[in-house]
Amino acid sequence: MIVRVKPSVVKGAIVAPASKSSMQRACAAALVRKGESVISNPGISNDDKAALGIIKNLGAKWEMKDGQLIVKSEGVKPVANEVNCGESGLSIRMFSPIVALSEKPITINGSGSLSTRPMDFFDEVLPQLGVEIKSKNGKLPLEVKGPLQPATIHIDGSLSSQFLTGLLMAYAASNSGGKSIIVNNLKSKPYIDLTLKVMSDFGLNVPINHKYESFEFIASNSEQPAMINYTVEGDWSGASFLLVAGAISGEITVKGLDVFSTQADKAILQALISAEAKMSIEEKQIIIGPAKLKAFHFNATDCPDLFPPLVALASYCEGKTSIEGVSRLAHKESNRGLTLQQEFAKMGVKIDLQDDLMIVHGGNGVKGATTHSHHDHRIAMACAVAGLKAEGETIIEEAEAINKSYPNFYEHIKQLGAAVSEMESTSMDKEYR
Repeated sequence: MIVRVKPSVVKGAIVAPASKSSMQRACAAALVRKGESVISNPGISNDDKAALGIIKNLGAKWEMKDGQLIVKSEGVKPVANEVNCGESGLSIRMFSPIVALSEKPITINGSGSLSTRPMDFFDEVLPQLGVEIKSKNGKLPLEVKGPLQPATIHIDGSLSSQFLTGLLMAYAASNSGGKSIIVNNLKSKPYIDLTLKVMSDFGLNVPINHKYESFEFIASNSEQPAMINYTVEGDWSGASFLLVAGAISGEITVKGLDVFSTQADKAILQALISAEAKMSIEEKQIIIGPAKLKAFHFNATDCPDLFPPLVALASYCEGKTSIEGVSRLAHKESNRGLTLQQEFAKMGVKIDLQDDLMIVHGGNGVKGATTHSHHDHRIAMACAVAGLKAEGETIIEEAEAINKSYPNFYEHIKQLGAAVSEMESTSMDKEYR
């Protein structure tokens, strides 16, 4: 699909999409606990759909009723020989240890960029927990056979906190007592805060967090409630693009965000404050509008998904904006450091990559151009937002990549007044430009 964005002034109010980080964790928690879980504000992204497919194949029964997701589970009892994680990095990393709770041999697969992402973490860790595993030289598909037997282990937390999230869920499901997961160099700590909160909300056995260096499980004799109610949070990741759109192209109100959330990408607020955006932060809504934006410094090591909206923001900030954490971008849907550099260069924005630092040369004007998503949802959204105030029309090829996390994105910015048109691509040869 090709999307065309013309310079526009946005205004009005919009409700943030559901958080896929919250939704997918809720699906996993609803699976491993025994009983009924009623989940309000469920997500509809491709990653959310992948999580629902996984828990169904692992034995949970679910239905959508009156806008709520109702999940009934007796724990991990697979009804299929394979689970498919789609293109969801969180699903593959979180559900693999959960799949290993079963003694049934199961193949774990995925599609798109997920097939190239390194999974040798599991080759190293799962055998320490009594799990048989085979991989394709550290890549998908994975073949696992449990049952996983919790033990005190040391893991590397530098690649992604999502591996730890899966182990925490699996240990909790085993009611592990006297066992600890010791973590070296943990990145994205706020996402672990979210995991622990979801576990608590679902009545799971929550470990003691020793300064993010170890997570100690104590055996629990308390019974889980027969039914729990959980509401999926608004998504700070998706909303960050809306907030940046407001900061550069018109005053808008974004509703449905929890300002007390543990989501890492809530840090977009600090970046906007540093850029001196015109903003009013209230408990149930954020009002943001255009102002004379200034270059800023931001450390995105714990929130690497913010790089794309931050680059769109920095493009309109006077001066050189520096963003730390580039090393976290290599194993995303695309190599985002290089992809952002390539696509924004087409729009006349210079980006330098120096070791772990990204420097965006802003304030020199943004030009409309033909860009490509590289099949990366956040690249597509970043180009669209940057195009709202560009000189001329911006075209985004393979623009349907947004379906991974925010299927309603183009519709939402159109509701705010953005001049956006969509059309199916007729080209048989969709090469990156």
